[in-house]
Amino acid sequence: PLSGKCESSEAPVTQFTQCRVLREHRLQREDLWVRDGRILDPEKLFFDEQGYADQRVDCEGSIIAPGFIDVQINGGYGVDFSQPSEDVSSGVSFVSQKILQHGVTSFCPTLVTSPPGVYHKVLPQVKVHDGGAQGAGVLGVHLEGPFISAEKKGAHPERFLRTFQSGGIEDLMEAYGSLDNVAMVTLAPELAGSQSVVRELCRRGVTVSLGHSVANLSQAEEAVLHGASFITHLFNAMLPFHHRDPGIVGLLTSDQVPAGRTVYYGMIADGIHTNPAALRIAHRAHPSGLVLVTDAIAAMGLPPGRHTLGQQVIEIQGLHAYVAGTKTLSGSIAPMDMCVRHFKHAAGCSLEEALEAASLHPAQLLGLAERKGTLDFGSDAGQDA
Repeated sequence: PLSGKCESSEAPVTQFTQCRVLREHRLQREDLWVRDGRILDPEKLFFDEQGYADQRVDCEGSIIAPGFIDVQINGGYGVDFSQPSEDVSSGVSFVSQKILQHGVTSFCPTLVTSPPGVYHKVLPQVKVHDGGAQGAGVLGVHLEGPFISAEKKGAHPERFLRTFQSGGIEDLMEAYGSLDNVAMVTLAPELAGSQSVVRELCRRGVTVSLGHSVANLSQAEEAVLHGASFITHLFNAMLPFHHRDPGIVGLLTSDQVPAGRTVYYGMIADGIHTNPAALRIAHRAHPSGLVLVTDAIAAMGLPPGRHTLGQQVIEIQGLHAYVAGTKTLSGSIAPMDMCVRHFKHAAGCSLEEALEAASLHPAQLLGLAERKGTLDFGSDAGQDA
């Protein structure tokens, strides 16, 4: 956090007035002071620097909330992150500009199950970087597959699914080529050898998510004990809840999660993927773990028709995105602000809870809550709050 005079003290100070600021889980009527991409403590500014604002912005009663963080987005606006090209970074930059308009200031470009050649070509071109006026920042890539269950593959092409044949991280490195700039990996914890992979990924600072899986609860709990901390699109592409073995869904109320640990879970609140009753059940069972994700595909922001998701052809019919010729859902076409609004309405939760599900919770999941997901003093501000 900034205190006293520092290198950035010559930068202009902006004071946002007449606003409601989301801080400490509630909306508070107060001013917000920002300088050089950081939120200032107005008391320190006043006492240390005879505080004043170089410019004031009248928010006219609007809400100032932390920027949204989307940890699962496959593309949008005609860009498919799982399609290799000679200039992947320009496609990522284009999407980052567009999603900024929907409140997303940080995201994890997501690659679905692909052949190794795709990972080897795409991953070196996607670099972690901060956001700003030019677009949302990249927090790292989310690799969803190919180490997932064939029974719950969803829109992932079965011919490219893989298992841990060598029994561990070697298989993963052979598929991906590198873990540089990788933030998250989704895998099925019932695959033989997966637990050693979970441990090694966590040791390397990569978030492990459980998904596209037929795991029972004990297998899911074992993965959590080894470091897994997220569930990819809860309810979708996993065994349905059963009262004798609730499967991955049971992690929401499991008594095997170590004290002080939180298992987070993604939900696609687009009005298509998850019934409102299921949203309410999850939220009421484990509200502090809910993370809103778009799971958006290249068709987001485009008219109905045929598009791609990696190696699959996708048909848009109304608000549904299906693998061509099937009724298999392939992802969403809803932007994050729409998901936040739908979630608030469907779950019957407070506005503060809906906003934090798209900002604070994903920041906590990725270990970034010291600087993102809140409007605390010292946190990121400006376009990358």
